[in-house]
Amino acid sequence: MNADHLADLEFRHLLSFRAVAETGSFHEAAASLDYTQSAVSQHVAALESLLGVRLFDRSRGRRTVAITEAGTLLLRHADAIVARMQAARADIRAFAEGATGRLRVGTYQSVGARVLPETLGIFTSLWPNVEVHLVETNSDDGLLDLVESGELDLSFAVYPLSDGPFEAVELFRDPYVLVVPAASPLARLDHALTAGEIAKLPIIGFRHCRSTSAAEDYLRANGGNPQWVFRSDDNTTVQALVVAGIGVALVPRLAVDETDPRCAVIPTEVPPRVLTLVWHRDRYRSPGQVGFVELARQVCLELQQRVAPALAQE
Repeated sequence: MNADHLADLEFRHLLSFRAVAETGSFHEAAASLDYTQSAVSQHVAALESLLGVRLFDRSRGRRTVAITEAGTLLLRHADAIVARMQAARADIRAFAEGATGRLRVGTYQSVGARVLPETLGIFTSLWPNVEVHLVETNSDDGLLDLVESGELDLSFAVYPLSDGPFEAVELFRDPYVLVVPAASPLARLDHALTAGEIAKLPIIGFRHCRSTSAAEDYLRANGGNPQWVFRSDDNTTVQALVVAGIGVALVPRLAVDETDPRCAVIPTEVPPRVLTLVWHRDRYRSPGQVGFVELARQVCLELQQRVAPALAQE
């Protein structure tokens, strides 16, 4: 047989062949497959024509057939092919149901430290066969480009989003705070600092960050020209510089290590940054992806409830 003829082989030919081999009858095979008997006969005849061999001995006057040696040889391969197709169908069904697959998520420092661990811990216990691949950056800059290009399925990001085919859910309103040395007189203030008060201080902040740019714009619009004395894209460095007395840090609260006793956290009147989780609006969203979004939303809701009372007490 010419190998090119294999292109004419149809999966239903193999299904009919296996059913006849298992039942020993074209009639019973047709019943098991919910085919007509003539359809089963045509499938087997087509398979025999393609392979150039007889697969069954058909005796006149008998309702049953006997498989030939060539048929027995083919049956081993047919069983393997059908088994693989059934496995493939199960895999695709599981993938469509979100039970397996790969989820690519963009994240950055403050989210990675406070939101992602709890979300990921719960997600991996509920979706153990979904492999989560993280792409980490210092801020959300560039992550939305990866969502648009299809290199990420989801990404944490800050409102406002850049123009593009994006949909998002709001997760958390992250207040801007001033981080000061614990011994500083500022640590004893009993009110949220205004833009005018902040602008008079030596400020440490992030270098490349859209949320820092938004805070800086607010200070300029409401209190004058802020005095930036140092910038870094590393949260730990920013806080260490505060401890060293270089200045005070104006940062979102999620970026602060509040377990450090050398620092105090002061509320401000700077509008909070709004954290979101973003996806491409035109791409298929697997159940696993939808589940990750919902878990992140629940984690952030609980985090918001913990942060708000703490700010009210300060």
